[in-house]
Amino acid sequence: MTTRRKFIKGAAVAAPAALATPALAQSTIIWRMQTYAGAALAAEVVVPAIETFNKIAGDRMQIELFFADQLVPTGELFQAMQRGTIDAVQSDDDSMASPTEVTVFGGYFPFGSRYSLDVPVLFNQYGLKEIWDDEYSKVGVKHISAGAWDPCHFATKDPINSLEDLKGKRVFTFPTAGRFLSQFGVVPVTLPWEDIEVAVQTGELDGIAWSGITEDYTVGWADVTDYFLTNNISGAWIGHFFANMERWNELPEDLQALLEVCMEQSHYYRQWWYWGGEANLRVNGTKMKLTSIPDEEWAQVENAAVKFWDEIAAESETKAKIVDIFRKYNADMQKAGRPYRYG
Repeated sequence: MTTRRKFIKGAAVAAPAALATPALAQSTIIWRMQTYAGAALAAEVVVPAIETFNKIAGDRMQIELFFADQLVPTGELFQAMQRGTIDAVQSDDDSMASPTEVTVFGGYFPFGSRYSLDVPVLFNQYGLKEIWDDEYSKVGVKHISAGAWDPCHFATKDPINSLEDLKGKRVFTFPTAGRFLSQFGVVPVTLPWEDIEVAVQTGELDGIAWSGITEDYTVGWADVTDYFLTNNISGAWIGHFFANMERWNELPEDLQALLEVCMEQSHYYRQWWYWGGEANLRVNGTKMKLTSIPDEEWAQVENAAVKFWDEIAAESETKAKIVDIFRKYNADMQKAGRPYRYG
């Protein structure tokens, strides 16, 4: 395992993502961006957007894209961007250890959303964007945009048919999701992203609660896990694009606008790629057997999320404001009824 890990890491840092670039002029602005995603996943969630940006920007500006942990560990992404070691980042707040009031809400905030469309509505219509912009401006980072990824499900070696089956399971997950799930006996484990497949194979991990089924197939985790739990603790991962504030302010307005447009296109691409992929692989996938925890038992997890929200809200005024937004949004969706919420 150690040998394979060293090989994977060695191969990963050999070069940035292979993006086609034109002949560059001496005046070309060069940015380095690192994503939270490994190479296979990045090919879907960020490479197309950066390729498009580089093609349009031409010799005015080019972005060199690096995958998970290539330049710095994911947990150090924020610090590296703040210092200017990295110009831009694609990540959730939680994974990159953002020192802001919003960190706990990045990634998978338990039951904060049911569908991927909830995320852009929360940011653009319910006020989260303004809060994120303000929090990151305080620490010298530009929050460019937020978008939705996939829901959070368990992929495991052993079948999960009840909450009892979760007890003692060593699971790779996000910090906040792990904090929440630990009350049900889950043992959160933190490892470099590229190590996860090997860790499941060797028994270091019992499973993964880091994605939906689309990513399980895309990155190879479906090859080393046997079961997929259809219950999830969140309908969509909340991720973002960020930039060092000084680097951002140095850009001409049209390049800033181009970055924003390309990143919004990236968010849109994921809306249908994940939404269709999740359904398709549940129906047609052949690598993992689907299991479910009965609704009446899973309600214990949903009820625990309400208490978890209260716990987070008690930590600060800003967190309380954000929790209130999540509460209002979900109450509005429930009142709106079908197709926004069922039951």
